[in-house]
Amino acid sequence: MLKKHNIRNLIVFLIFISCVKKEETEKKAIERPNILFIMSDDHAYQAISAYSDKLIKTPNIDRLSDEGILFTNACVANSICAPSRATILTGKHTHINGKIDNRMPFDTTQVTFPQLFQNAGYTTAMYGKLHFGNKPKGVDDFMILPGQGHYINPEFITPEGDTTIIGYVTDIITDLTINWLDKKRDKEKPFMMMYLHKAPHRAWWPNPEKFKEFSQQTFPEPATLFDNYNNRGSAAKTAELNISDQLLSYDNKVYPQAIVDIGLKNDDPRNKKYFETADFSRLKANQKAMYKPILDSIAQDFKKRWPSMSDKEKMSWQYQRYIQDYLACISSIDDNVGRVLDYLDDSGLAENTIVIYTSDQGFYLGEHGWFDKRFIYNESFKIPLLIRWPNQITAGITNDEMVQNLDFAQTFLEAAQIEIPKDMQGESLISLLKGDTSQWDRESVYYHYYEYPGPHMVKRHYGIVTKKFKLVHFYHDIDEWELYDRKNDPQEMKNVYYNPAYANAVTELHKKLDELRLKYKDSSEFDRKVTNLYDNNK
Repeated sequence: MLKKHNIRNLIVFLIFISCVKKEETEKKAIERPNILFIMSDDHAYQAISAYSDKLIKTPNIDRLSDEGILFTNACVANSICAPSRATILTGKHTHINGKIDNRMPFDTTQVTFPQLFQNAGYTTAMYGKLHFGNKPKGVDDFMILPGQGHYINPEFITPEGDTTIIGYVTDIITDLTINWLDKKRDKEKPFMMMYLHKAPHRAWWPNPEKFKEFSQQTFPEPATLFDNYNNRGSAAKTAELNISDQLLSYDNKVYPQAIVDIGLKNDDPRNKKYFETADFSRLKANQKAMYKPILDSIAQDFKKRWPSMSDKEKMSWQYQRYIQDYLACISSIDDNVGRVLDYLDDSGLAENTIVIYTSDQGFYLGEHGWFDKRFIYNESFKIPLLIRWPNQITAGITNDEMVQNLDFAQTFLEAAQIEIPKDMQGESLISLLKGDTSQWDRESVYYHYYEYPGPHMVKRHYGIVTKKFKLVHFYHDIDEWELYDRKNDPQEMKNVYYNPAYANAVTELHKKLDELRLKYKDSSEFDRKVTNLYDNNK
């Protein structure tokens, strides 16, 4: 039998061990980093000066690469809004999570990474644009735009009901985010915050100050603005993305009446809708007074110059109108990202907060004569990805590995010391963030786009992309293969699939593509299922 003093010593020892374990657990909880995930809608990497300062300076977004890491080969798995967001939330390809396009429903039985953060003791929130669903899972608090939302005086869906806030959407989402960080979050817990911008989604409506500033500037045209799509297949030739054919007067901020005044038809109902029932109509009288002088000047310039312009000059005029408004929206995002980063610095939160900046997909800024996205081609496929993590990421480094939005969920979970579900399909980027490439063995990524027939009429296609090559199969109503040499033809102007010099590359890439489709559980059988779904939903 134990003597009394031995029992007493044992009790003291057990209490001591319990206290040590409790202290270690609490310390571990404290050390778990906060996550601030910032995503904009359709923000092209070309419009971030950390990638290229040809079009715009973005000093605040650049702070994340100056103080962290810049990925130069980050990309999406499906270049369209809602599917991209579903992939980010689930860590799974869209054929697995159900959100293959903007129309098909998300599989609500899927577990999202915010749910895992919430279950692991994080306080969580989502403010801004989700794009699908009205009740995001796994967040303690949310204020999200319904669908696409509005730039001016936007409505928000909240746990308490819908509300409208007067002002400019980029500023408002930032105000709400900072307020949550400062006053609403549970400060006893680490946080996971999703700060999601609507801008710069079409129709690129700037605030009045930026509208005035950028509408008076001229920006360089991309080298491929007047691309004729020679040396490529029918998909590029038939896509409805061309600035001269597809941008409408509402995109260019030209009054519908100005079109009629020069003797042209203005029979697209979207033009009238934009000014009468969409963003412009939402302006209060004082807001309209700020926008009106700029809109008037655009209309005057249009009526004066358009009738005598050549087709090439008209394309250039529309490009300038498009890029002016697009970049004006970006400038507001950059200002507001700066406000949030300043708050993190001033509040002392920056030291233990991982900040991620990205976009839900790439975007064409006139390259190949296009706007929008959807293609596996570079400007649509590639995304900005900048990450800051003090004391973990060496400041100012870059990485060129093939990483994807498929990887985000796993990365955040590993950083937060949360178990990663085995059915997630990406790979954590933590080793790359810390500068260790020895553990990274991915050589290629998989892409699949489904939304055809649909807006912009980009053919269905899937493909494999490596640092050197891109092999693409366009299917459904066509059967065409394309291969691009990414090193020697970075603008992807020439399909070399049938060039004998690339025969070995074609053979090897076909084999790897088959392996990826098997790995990610994609198949021709699923492609046929999608066709049936589209046919049944016509």
